[in-house]
Amino acid sequence: MKKTLFLSPPSFDGFDGGAGSRYQAKREITSFWYPTWLAQPAALVPGSKLVDAPPHGQTVEDVLEIAKDYELIIMHTSTPSLANDVKCALSIEAQNPHVEIGFIGAHVAILPEQTLNENPVIDFVCRHEFDYTCLEVAEGKPWEQIKGLSYRDDNGKVVHNPDRELIHDWDSMPSVLPIYARDLDITKYYIGYLLHPYISFYTGRGCPAKCTFCLWPQTIGGHNYRTKSPEAVGREMAEAKAIFGDKVQEYMFDDDTFTIDRHRAIAISEHLKRLKLTWSCNARANLDYDTLKQLRDNGLRLLLVGFESGNQEILNRIKKGIKLEVAREFMKNCRRLGITVHGTFIIGLPVETRETIEETIRFACEISPHTIQVSIAAPYPGTELYEQAQANGWFTNQSMVASSGIQMSTLEYPNLSSAEIEDAVERLYRQFYFRPQAILPIVGEMLTNRQMFVRRLREGKEFFSYLKERHNRAASHTSSEQVTQS
Repeated sequence: MKKTLFLSPPSFDGFDGGAGSRYQAKREITSFWYPTWLAQPAALVPGSKLVDAPPHGQTVEDVLEIAKDYELIIMHTSTPSLANDVKCALSIEAQNPHVEIGFIGAHVAILPEQTLNENPVIDFVCRHEFDYTCLEVAEGKPWEQIKGLSYRDDNGKVVHNPDRELIHDWDSMPSVLPIYARDLDITKYYIGYLLHPYISFYTGRGCPAKCTFCLWPQTIGGHNYRTKSPEAVGREMAEAKAIFGDKVQEYMFDDDTFTIDRHRAIAISEHLKRLKLTWSCNARANLDYDTLKQLRDNGLRLLLVGFESGNQEILNRIKKGIKLEVAREFMKNCRRLGITVHGTFIIGLPVETRETIEETIRFACEISPHTIQVSIAAPYPGTELYEQAQANGWFTNQSMVASSGIQMSTLEYPNLSSAEIEDAVERLYRQFYFRPQAILPIVGEMLTNRQMFVRRLREGKEFFSYLKERHNRAASHTSSEQVTQS
């Protein structure tokens, strides 16, 4: 077995490059998801080590000191972070010319040949569902025999081995939780709407929904939701309680749509109630009252829900499969049951206009989830949104993120510029949060919990700094456009 290091490399300050969410970028407040994509193969490879540099504040120099004795380095990358990650790989190779370096992630899964041709420092990439591909590389299996691997042969020609089958026996997959306990400091991971410290992980992969913008189902996990059984999840959560005790305040199931199988979700929640654990999960805005009540009675605290837009036509175009009136009823039920909701919205989906942006702002304020996240539509390679943008000429010349790490718009439409899309993010945040209905519940949290009081003060400072940065960028963008036009 090769001595293997799984690495999420250093990046922009506060940049969540290994995010389990759809958009790798700097957040409004300090936010770091767990490196689930690296932790799973790390759990398969005996003796391996996982380094998640961004949340731990580790520099390239720190990584070089750790990496010097390793034979195999496997790095997670993304479209906006690829250039930065390659620089880190070059530093590792300069220190140890004999090390093998491989990349994983959605970008290289979709563009393996381009990635290898443009970056000689990368020896191989693992395509699509790469866990067992990583294991076989670490075991020293001849590369030509490893499914899902792309690499250069002795003549420098890029070779793509046959695809690897998706994993269906998820009960046999080892838990990532012992890897978290061994290699990560759980106090370094923050998400504004989750209790701290929290832990997030997957109980399966794949999502049956067909949202055109969603990255992971279209590039890695597929649309068949393959899961661990409720009994296996129950055993895993019992192990979590034994490992972490009372240190973890909340467990977040990061499966794209954990509640898509209501019966399974309820069965898992019964194990969580028995273990007296507080938990949250992703959900679609169509769960019925009875299901919500059973989940709440079994320890559910919060649902992470993608509402995306307040315009039904846009929701239809992106194949969201949700009606606005159903989402409204869902929110009423959550409010009746006391379930906290974090709502996510996207500005710049096809074909956004000034009017549809206003509809989304009004809708967000009407349904009034406890907290929100506003992202910019990101056309990642491998998604249907990317293909639509190419076919319709919607792309600008901008990168997905600025040098500071904040997300930028790479799309524009005939009647809506990228600058207007970016400006709308700040506007939605301000109009949502500067209302009594949004402010009073947050103030209530602060007054009843000292830890929350300190935390919300920090987050408030970061949030206003983020809005200022967005405002300054929008002003600069507008000024540049005026100079160009004149």
